[in-house]
Amino acid sequence: MHVDSKYFDEIFDFEGEWGLPSKCGLKIIRKPGKKVVVIVTELYQDNPGSSITYGAGSLLQQICRAKGLEWQDVIYLECNPDTNSKLSFYDEEYYQTRFEMIDGQLKNPVYTQLDDNSIKELIY
Repeated sequence: MHVDSKYFDEIFDFEGEWGLPSKCGLKIIRKPGKKVVVIVTELYQDNPGSSITYGAGSLLQQICRAKGLEWQDVIYLECNPDTNSKLSFYDEEYYQTRFEMIDGQLKNPVYTQLDDNSIKELIY
């Protein structure tokens, strides 16, 4: 099951759990006067390592370092893309994730599933 490239602008290599080389789709949306929207997309079988959800705080920190962003200025979204599967587990879903900074690491993620209107407001 491959993920359509409409969900991301680039493949981002990151260090996953236990140092596993991992990959996700990445889209960064910048609008004047607004926070930067960072969308990471699960690549399923095209990701050799950790899921975007495991170690999400570390993933956001790696993206911020690589792209010159401050985590406080980012709206971080996780996308589970539609894979045209008959299983509802693979339906398109977006989650906004918030973190706490503890000892220099983003921890305690809180996930909020977004509805279509919320997604449109953030992305378009």
